[in-house]
Amino acid sequence: MPQERSLPRERSMPPERLRPQERPMPPEPPPVRRPPVGRPRGYDSGLDLFDDRPEPPRRLPPRPRQIPPDDSPTDVIPVEDYDFYEDEEDYAEDYEDEEGYEDDYAEDDRAEPEYLEPPEDAGEPPRRTKRGRKLFRWVAALAVIALIGGGAWYGIDQVFGYDDYDGSGDSDVLVEIGQGDSTNAIGSELTKAGVVASAKAFVKASEDNSKVLSLQPGYYVMKTKMSGAAAVAKLTSAQARVGVLQVRAGTQLDDVTQPDGSVTPGVFSLLSKASCADLNGQSTCVSPDELRKTAATADLAAMGVPDWAASVAAKGTDARRIEGLVAPGVYDVKPGWNAQDLLGFVLKSSATKIQSAGLAASSSVQGENPYQILTIASLVEREGVSQDFGKISRVIYNRLAQNQRLQLDSTVNYLLDKPVVTTTDADRQRPGVYNTYFVTGLPPTPIGSPSSDAIAAALKPTEGNWLFFVKCEKNGLSCFASTLAEHNQNKDLARQRGAY
Repeated sequence: MPQERSLPRERSMPPERLRPQERPMPPEPPPVRRPPVGRPRGYDSGLDLFDDRPEPPRRLPPRPRQIPPDDSPTDVIPVEDYDFYEDEEDYAEDYEDEEGYEDDYAEDDRAEPEYLEPPEDAGEPPRRTKRGRKLFRWVAALAVIALIGGGAWYGIDQVFGYDDYDGSGDSDVLVEIGQGDSTNAIGSELTKAGVVASAKAFVKASEDNSKVLSLQPGYYVMKTKMSGAAAVAKLTSAQARVGVLQVRAGTQLDDVTQPDGSVTPGVFSLLSKASCADLNGQSTCVSPDELRKTAATADLAAMGVPDWAASVAAKGTDARRIEGLVAPGVYDVKPGWNAQDLLGFVLKSSATKIQSAGLAASSSVQGENPYQILTIASLVEREGVSQDFGKISRVIYNRLAQNQRLQLDSTVNYLLDKPVVTTTDADRQRPGVYNTYFVTGLPPTPIGSPSSDAIAAALKPTEGNWLFFVKCEKNGLSCFASTLAEHNQNKDLARQRGAY
């Protein structure tokens, strides 16, 4: 059980120590003007207008400690109310030493810490400020946008971009455009030939030129390494297309001099002209004489002539053996081919045209074989207009059936290479296998290139008994007769009408 202890004897306070409430207050340190937190020296505070984030609290110097006034002084206990310590030991137990007593007031006795302003050259410790964080986010966002944009541009370039040359090109090159080729197909062909860097370069440049859509099949002289725009401009120019051979119905192999002195070029001259092109300063022309020599000596079957025609035409000894085997139409020949290649291409293509017109190996009319039918078609073509083809064909078959001479002026003109409406007596009396005034039957070969209409008329002549006809209209129409008397009347009518 704890023992009761009597109060210690009264002990006086140290005279030098003041009571806590009576201690003098240390002077308040002057206010310190500190730079804004996180702002480098020279920072423009106007930029803070664009910073919408809350500003962090400022660091302030510690406030001086103030002791509230003592409105209630410590109560003084009378001496008689204290129990004095029995001895010094008891006192020592409560107050072992003066240090313990002093420690009770040590906190109050300490001077307030003095605030030391940082030196002017000492910067704030590195911190990530508002502006720094905002700048970092902007940089990161721009980096992401750049990556996305770069990827997008690469994708767009792969899909929509294209290679293209600069300038109008270097060396000449031939390019072939096929029937029905689209703009993309033409661009691909130009790319293969080295004309443009990519098909897209040509397609893009052709968007504003409608002439590209109307390009004809054939060969075109272009240049290597042309820009898309230059390629479009040259391809659509009138001089670009080469190798065009156009044979009109009735055209014969050799040139024909007209009554007015003009010359109508024949197949050999037309083909020679079509073979010409200037490629890098070199001419590709094949002369008419080279073509004529090849026509006289070449293997016709090997050149594509149908067997029913080749077997007969091979008996000929000159270039006329291929007369009539070149069908009317447009041919695209390649400049640079030799005479054998040129004639072989035209004859083989013509065989297809003739067969398409209905003339085949099995064709026969009144005992006439396919080659003879082709010859009759060439006579019909030269003697009249298409409206009369059927009737003219009937006149020829009727006269052949009666073993009468055909007496056609066109056969006389063929030898003369000078067509006239009416021939003279001297012309008609000139000997020759082609002169149907002189010989009976058909000439040995056709006398020109018959059209499909003329071939159709030769295959199926109009029904009738006519034996004569004469041109009696200015538009070329003929009048037909069954007797010589009727024919002479038609001749008088033709003169009255000014037909000839």
